[in-house]
Amino acid sequence: MGAEFVQLSLTPLVIGVFAAVACALPGNFLILRRQALIGDAISHVVLPGIVVAFLLTGMISTWPMMLGAAGAAVVAVVLIEAIRRLGRIEPGAAMGVTFTSLFAAGVLLLEQSDTSTVHLDVEHALYGNLESLIWLSAEGWGSLLDPQALANLPPELWRMATVTLLIAVLTGLFWRPLKLATFDEGFAGTLGIPTAALSFGLVVAAAVAAVAAFDAVGSIIVIAMFICPPAAARLMTDRLEAQVAWSVLFATISAVLGYVFAGYGPLWFGGHDAVSAAGMIATASGAILGLACLFAPHRSRIGVPREVEA
Repeated sequence: MGAEFVQLSLTPLVIGVFAAVACALPGNFLILRRQALIGDAISHVVLPGIVVAFLLTGMISTWPMMLGAAGAAVVAVVLIEAIRRLGRIEPGAAMGVTFTSLFAAGVLLLEQSDTSTVHLDVEHALYGNLESLIWLSAEGWGSLLDPQALANLPPELWRMATVTLLIAVLTGLFWRPLKLATFDEGFAGTLGIPTAALSFGLVVAAAVAAVAAFDAVGSIIVIAMFICPPAAARLMTDRLEAQVAWSVLFATISAVLGYVFAGYGPLWFGGHDAVSAAGMIATASGAILGLACLFAPHRSRIGVPREVEA
């Protein structure tokens, strides 16, 4: 039983946890800045990047598609910030204009080029391929200490682990200026903090997390994890440090429970087939947010502006 779990479930579970945490960390600051839908925007704008990558390389493979998606995400970030600051409109409107325009551009590229005859898997983009990221060379828990077996781990695991570690390190390094700029951008500016560059860096970090998770877990988890764990954590505490810790805990619980329920939940209720792990993880995160709205200590203040303690 242990060998089967290590082979078939361990790596998808760990990748799901890494993806959830990588999105939840910047999601805390995006929620507080009223930019929570940036994950939704990025999940839409990757389409033109993927199409352009195919036009340039003529291949449908992981790295060209990932680089194209990353390039499109960075372009989207620049456009959102430019529209928000130059047009002086709210972030939600800037994101809406950007992601609808770029998504439409991607559709036009598909229709007006040879890529219209190429199968770009929409289901893969939505749900990812989490269940297929198995570790067949593992023979049990002892394989975790076997260099030869470790060399055959799915590359998505190393990618998500690296991105999660990078985002955690950057969050720690820029914690104080990021906190000041999030709650009082004007005051942060008077202290000499480059608030525009910091805001841009935050959204770029969110884009990196979204693009890294996109291939493995799909856009559904990305959108849910940017919003649900941080929003639930926001209802648990008024301290930013505690909020971030709660969001990581909620993201981890969502990934674990979602993956378990996707594989075994239907069997427990008389079904015969498993369901999408990505969809169930997103559902679990929504359920946790719903419970927080009902039972969290600060649920009575929903919709009432309040400050998080430094």
